[in-house]
Amino acid sequence: MKKIEAIIRPHLLEGVKDALQALGVQGMTISEVKGFGRQKGHTEVYRGSEYKVEFVPKVKIEVVLDEEIVENAIDAISKTARTGKFGDGKIFVFPVEDAVRIRTGEHGEHAV
Repeated sequence: MKKIEAIIRPHLLEGVKDALQALGVQGMTISEVKGFGRQKGHTEVYRGSEYKVEFVPKVKIEVVLDEEIVENAIDAISKTARTGKFGDGKIFVFPVEDAVRIRTGEHGEHAV
């Protein structure tokens, strides 16, 4: 099993969710996060005053998948979340040693 964490633009969440569900992903965790990467934030103007936004709002998607569909999931996220501009986000892949469904005590792939 692998865990994918994808940090994307908030307005692209529905498209990414739909693309993952089309692959058979049954569950995911979504978090509203803030951060910055190479773009180091941006400046905005509010009521005539310019101010710097250092932490840009993003959405973090977390899914645990069978290894067979990890590459397909990465492709789906990349194609759906790509705008070609700075700040499109990142995808991280981690190994998952085990998972346990609390309700039934199932382990491994059956718990996901």
